[in-house]
Amino acid sequence: MAEQGEGGRVEEASADSGYHIAAAAEVMERQPRILKAGESFALFDLHGDIDAAARAAEGVFHDDTRYLSTWRLRLGGVRPLLVRSSVHPETRTLRVDLTNPDILHGEAQVAGRESLVIDRRRGLEPGLCRETLRIANRSDRMVALPALLEFGADFRDMFQIRGHPRKKSGRRRPDRITADGLVLSFAGADGVLYETTLAFRPAPDAIEGRTARFDLRLAPGAETAIEIEIRWRNSARDVAASLPPADPTRAFAADLGLASGHLAFDTWIARSRADLETLATPTPYGLFPFGGVPWYCTTFGRDGILTAFLTLWADPSLARGVLGYLAAAQARDSNAAESAEPGKILHERRKGEMARLGEVPFGRFYGSIDSTPLFVMLAAAYWRRTGDAAFIGAIWQQILAALGWMERYGDPDGDGFIEYGGKFDEGWRDSPDAVFHADGRIAEKPIALCEVQAYAFAAWQGAALLARAIGAGDGAQYRARAEALRRRFEAAFWCEEIGCYGLALDGAKQPCRVPCSSAGHALFAGIAAPERAAQVAARLMAPAFFARWGIRTIGEDCARFNPVSYHNGSIWPHDNALIALGLSRYGRKAEARRLAEGIFRASAHFDLRRLPEVFAGFREDESGGGPGRYPIACAMQAWSSAAAFGLLAACLGLDCDAEARRLVFRHPVLPEPLRELTLRNLRFGADGIDLRIRGDGERAEVEALGGSGRIAVAVER
Repeated sequence: MAEQGEGGRVEEASADSGYHIAAAAEVMERQPRILKAGESFALFDLHGDIDAAARAAEGVFHDDTRYLSTWRLRLGGVRPLLVRSSVHPETRTLRVDLTNPDILHGEAQVAGRESLVIDRRRGLEPGLCRETLRIANRSDRMVALPALLEFGADFRDMFQIRGHPRKKSGRRRPDRITADGLVLSFAGADGVLYETTLAFRPAPDAIEGRTARFDLRLAPGAETAIEIEIRWRNSARDVAASLPPADPTRAFAADLGLASGHLAFDTWIARSRADLETLATPTPYGLFPFGGVPWYCTTFGRDGILTAFLTLWADPSLARGVLGYLAAAQARDSNAAESAEPGKILHERRKGEMARLGEVPFGRFYGSIDSTPLFVMLAAAYWRRTGDAAFIGAIWQQILAALGWMERYGDPDGDGFIEYGGKFDEGWRDSPDAVFHADGRIAEKPIALCEVQAYAFAAWQGAALLARAIGAGDGAQYRARAEALRRRFEAAFWCEEIGCYGLALDGAKQPCRVPCSSAGHALFAGIAAPERAAQVAARLMAPAFFARWGIRTIGEDCARFNPVSYHNGSIWPHDNALIALGLSRYGRKAEARRLAEGIFRASAHFDLRRLPEVFAGFREDESGGGPGRYPIACAMQAWSSAAAFGLLAACLGLDCDAEARRLVFRHPVLPEPLRELTLRNLRFGADGIDLRIRGDGERAEVEALGGSGRIAVAVER
């Protein structure tokens, strides 16, 4: 679409499409170090520096505004050498260890190489970054040199950083030197004053321009420390108080123990969990997983819903937070600029200067065609997982409004299919060239996407389940709508000549006879006819689609295939996890297992085993090269982190039925290289259960180890 969220970016967009991310050079460090707290986040390079002039994505951000664009450490005028760099997964603090190269003044040596041990430790809170810099002299001679801390704040809006031109511009105000630091400020075109305050302890020996100088004299064995506090604020919103305080007991899957004894797999799971904890942001309605860093660190309807789906078995509180937030933000009126219609679910919300000025339409934006049926679908899945009828009752009117939108606004011509027209592409594959015919022609709007009809089917089925659960009728009318949609879907979308459901119907109701990964979502939602599920599985697992690392969005034999495009041949971890759940649903466990193994294998090729939002769709070549990075993919991504949990659930065939207090494992298998998996304290309300799964090849055994309460465990073969 143009901006649109996670599955809604337009890095592949044409220049005139509006809100693409410009990728002129190296946009970000290949191994960025990320901190996030509430709605504040920061992107550093491996040294702990920020250099936005060299890598546009770096900086300290809040509400789509960059409050620090330069932060560089120099000793004697030279950059230190990197020793190691990491973010602690539990404390979420950055630690960087450095040393020095040979430092010369003219021809005289000031410090021999590796004389100094430099320790940078940094933490982030909403509106506040703290760093402690320690420098120790490990040589046998006096070292005297200046330590220079260079800083700057450009106060640019995130969309401006992404390459969107400004229609208006604010002005930089003069820097103000204080007793212990400096205040940088900017008068925005929106009338808001933006400020960044830097405070040093001890105070610098001098502040020259935007460089703080500390004149160091370190005897052998001596050490010095400099503490830096960076605060940011604006006159429109109290940054520090902008969100409810974090509740440590509400961290993602805080009670769940998950271990396999396989170091690489456990590292992948731990990284995915840590990133989800980082992105899960407190709201008045519970935790909401923000989309991704750096481009999408805000609420996205589609992304939050699918992240909650993939992690539902492990921690349903994330789903409750997403549902509560989106119910509160649901559109009540029509607003063409926001793509809002009564009952439609929010796509994204932005709070920066350009959104306030209307330079981008995303202050409150409802331009996704799938968030609304997915909202109902998630509500039903949440109830089945938790039995929380009281919460469903509290959002029932919003569920009814969403169903009303599906019937009236989502299907304006009354043909039974949900479709979109207008300016933006509203599906998750929203690059402007992602919906096309077999000969490569771009499909004309309005567009009815394959996966959206599948979600709508599941939403109508889910509504019937929820109506019965809260005593609002037997849901027969919703079941009838679901069944009618299933019949229409099979007739209109199945393309026998490609052995798959087609990508979409165009404005003339002609099918786009293109096989795509979204056909796997038809399995995930359960709309696919059983006899056709096997054909879809075979199509998606064939070499043209399955590139060992995962299933591409389209296959090598499709007209617009490009392995380094955003949506036409790349591999998305969340997409693969949803497909795997669909394969598992239809009993295709061997294929689901291969997908899990492929995505796990891909994780080894990325820093910290952190799966990006998307990666290139190359096959493994003879040199054994990895899958290939997508240069401007988010470095930390909610639904990519959630993919690990969805893939594991697909392999286990895990179904949680809270009403019956029953866990079901349908033909469980373990992905290679696992032989054993232990789950401890898998929660059902106040009760928990411990489980051990052992397997080899095509079969796994499940053993209940105990726990609190009475939870039944069943294994179906």
